[in-house]
Amino acid sequence: MFVDSHCHLDFPELRDTLPERLAAMAENQVTHALCVAVTLPELPNVLAVAASADNLFASVGVHPDYEQEQEATVDELVALAAHPKVVAIGETGLDYFRLTGNLDWQRERFRTHIRAARATGRPLIIHTRSAAEDTIRILREERAQDVGGVMHCFTESWEVAQQAMDLGFLISFSGIVTFRNAVALKDVATRLPLDAMLIETDSPFLAPIPFRGKTNQPAWVRHVAEEIARLRGVTTEEIGRATTRNFFERFLPQRQLQAV
Repeated sequence: MFVDSHCHLDFPELRDTLPERLAAMAENQVTHALCVAVTLPELPNVLAVAASADNLFASVGVHPDYEQEQEATVDELVALAAHPKVVAIGETGLDYFRLTGNLDWQRERFRTHIRAARATGRPLIIHTRSAAEDTIRILREERAQDVGGVMHCFTESWEVAQQAMDLGFLISFSGIVTFRNAVALKDVATRLPLDAMLIETDSPFLAPIPFRGKTNQPAWVRHVAEEIARLRGVTTEEIGRATTRNFFERFLPQRQLQAV
C-alpha cells in the first residue's frame, strides 16, 4: 500500500483523465493521494477533484513562485481550511531559484501560511528551493513546530533534513530520488529514519525512472518507494507501510488506518 502525499490532480494534464488516473492508482496499490493547491482562484478545482473520490484529499494555499497571484490573509486561509476535504495548509515556502530581487513579499506570504496553520491545527506543506536557511529560520520564528508538516519534494542536504525533523517536519521524496545524478539525495534517503519519511510524485511533474520525461501520475509513486527500498536494502512493502502510516498520522490522525 502506498500514498502519494503530494500531487496536482487538478492540473489539466491529469484532471481531464481523472478516471484513468484513479484506476491506475488502484492497480498499483496507491490507496490515497493529497491534491495540493497552488493558487486561490484554482482552489475550487482542487476541492472538486478531492470531493470526487473518498481516497483523495486537498490542501489550501498559494505557491511561493506565483508573485502576481491573489494573496490570502490568515482569516481567509482559516476559513477555506474548514472544508472537510482540506487536511493541510500549502504549498507554501520560499523559492530563491526561480525568482530574484526583493522577495520580502514571498517571506511575508510564508509567514501568513504558517500562522494560518497554527490557527487551524493543520500541518504545513513546505516548498523550499535555494532558500533552506531562510526557510528554517522563518519556521522557527513563527513556531511552525506547533503543527509540523512536510518538506515536500526534498532536495536539500542531510543537515537541512535534520533541522527540519527537529521542528517536527517529515521529509518527502519525489521521483528525483530515482535520477542517477541525485547522489546527495540518495544519501539522505538512506539515512533518514523511516518514521520521518513520505513519498510523493508532485505529478504531473518529475516522473520517476523509468518514465522520466512523461506526464507523471500518482500511480507511479510506487517507483519512488522501490528506489528507496533498493537504497536501504529493504522491501518495497516496508517503505510503503512506513510512509503510509506516517501520512495518516500526520494528515489524517482522526482516521483509523487498517492493514499497515
